[in-house]
Amino acid sequence: MAYRLPSMNSLRVFEAVARLLSFKVAAEALHITPSAVSHAVQSLESWLGVELFARTSRRLTLTTAGRAFYPHVKEALDRLVQATESIPGRAPKGQLLISCSPTFASRWLLPKLSQFREICPDLSIEIEASQRLVEFPVDGFDLAIRRGAGHWPHLHCVRLWDETIVPVASPALLARQGPFHTVDDLERVPLLHAVSMPEDWKEWFSATNHRPPIVDGGIRFDTSSLALDAAARGLGVAIGRRPLIDDDLNEGRLVTLFGPGVKCGSAYWLVCSEEAKAWPEVLSFRKWILAASGTEPATARSAAQ
Repeated sequence: MAYRLPSMNSLRVFEAVARLLSFKVAAEALHITPSAVSHAVQSLESWLGVELFARTSRRLTLTTAGRAFYPHVKEALDRLVQATESIPGRAPKGQLLISCSPTFASRWLLPKLSQFREICPDLSIEIEASQRLVEFPVDGFDLAIRRGAGHWPHLHCVRLWDETIVPVASPALLARQGPFHTVDDLERVPLLHAVSMPEDWKEWFSATNHRPPIVDGGIRFDTSSLALDAAARGLGVAIGRRPLIDDDLNEGRLVTLFGPGVKCGSAYWLVCSEEAKAWPEVLSFRKWILAASGTEPATARSAAQ
């Protein structure tokens, strides 16, 4: 039987745009240009003879045809990926695609990545540092490092470590402002905020049973990593999340204020599809990161949990 189908590439692009509702974000996820995304969607619409997206100056939405088409395309692509990944005796790919947040990448993974490279020198590694929550398996990633409670349906999750949050500042700021004896002393300096983690200060004040300052003339940054860099330069006090700031503390760029910090409800997890958990590359990275993080190997959570 001859199958009359549009190109696989156009279907893959359509799925990404329909899921993300953005040509630009879909292009970043697929590692192609926005013009290539636009061309693929136009080609698919011409082949089908219908418009799949309604384009306005403010937003992108699916048309009636697009909404009807999307779940079938997604299901078909998911099945193809899962069938490919679960073939018995599948040979090692020789590459590892990892997704994680920019702060995790810069504060924890990159400083330690040479250790993993020594173990697997021939493995090609690609890291996407983004706040975007990648979707397995269609986004093509082998692993992700996620922060949360570990409840992601249909995924295999391994707990790495719990988070501890603590205010941090540079030694230079303390020398200039004097010691911080009580939380009220925070009113003397700007608080540094990460737009990507808006709950940081609120969570710390709540955990320590203190009220935040009535007036906060602090500074806001796009990522936690930028806020921590600003703290290290003496611009104010930021919230640090351990163990991501351990290198900064050990090397004296930052110091903690008001004790060792408080545990929050979130943790860092190593996440992959159920099919990927037995791949040689994934097993090698999992063994290394569990050892590097000091985590016991028995903390895996299956997709069924």
